[in-house]
Amino acid sequence: MIQIEIDNGSGFCFGVTTAIKKAEEELAQGGTLYCLGDIVHNGMECERLRQMGLITINHDDLRELHDVKVLLRAHGEPPETYELARRNHIEIIDATCPVVLKLQKRIKEQYELGNGQIVIFGKKGHAEVLGLVGQTQSNAIVIERFDEVEKLDFSRDIYLYSQTTKSLDEFHRIIDYIQAHISPDAKFQSFDTICRSVANRMPNISQFAAKHDLVLFVCGRKSSNGKVLFNECLRVNPNTHLVEGPEEIETAWLKDIQTVGICGATSTPKWLMEQCRDAISESVANSH
Repeated sequence: MIQIEIDNGSGFCFGVTTAIKKAEEELAQGGTLYCLGDIVHNGMECERLRQMGLITINHDDLRELHDVKVLLRAHGEPPETYELARRNHIEIIDATCPVVLKLQKRIKEQYELGNGQIVIFGKKGHAEVLGLVGQTQSNAIVIERFDEVEKLDFSRDIYLYSQTTKSLDEFHRIIDYIQAHISPDAKFQSFDTICRSVANRMPNISQFAAKHDLVLFVCGRKSSNGKVLFNECLRVNPNTHLVEGPEEIETAWLKDIQTVGICGATSTPKWLMEQCRDAISESVANSH
């Protein structure tokens, strides 16, 4: 009989849980609630909330809306979003993650001091990064990968921050490179702003992936932290498959397997991992 284990450390992070709870509370009161962007990078959870009445919109839609309620998700937003909401008499339900809010505030304060380059290690165009860059009137420099660090001006002061869900190891490589190349006349400061609820998942998920014959990583393909965690599972256990839901599980994977580990990203709902577990149990039962 196949043993199936769901990883305890997987599933929504604190920020996402809070945003979804706020949405559910508002929807329970009736009335219309809009959400700016997907509340979480998981199609099935978005669909569940859509059925409860949540309407997902983009920034263009927001400009057309007046006198409504709009939820800002955990990723955060740049100052101009709040300004637009004020002009259009939109009531903001702010579910920005406290870790992200704190980071926005630090970047804004640094920018207002008005010297040096503000550098953000993050994914270009990612919602959280747009919110961070917005604190600097779009003057911050975003570097996505270690090899982009060379383009910085090492003769000027550098203040380095990170998107909350980036890899800790890569962040430290960037710090080492800047320290080695910065001019003796310039100042360099780095601020480790990586969320521990995400960073600590790396070692935990490695151990989890290593102890199973087959690993199913359940995650929306849009999730950036999902990609990082999935690749870590794959590195430790080559028999790892990424699935968005139970319908993508192939029975051939279960052949000659004793144990299956099911894990996911910070945007993966627990109920979805449970559905995958049930699908495997059913598939195994039917094959006997």
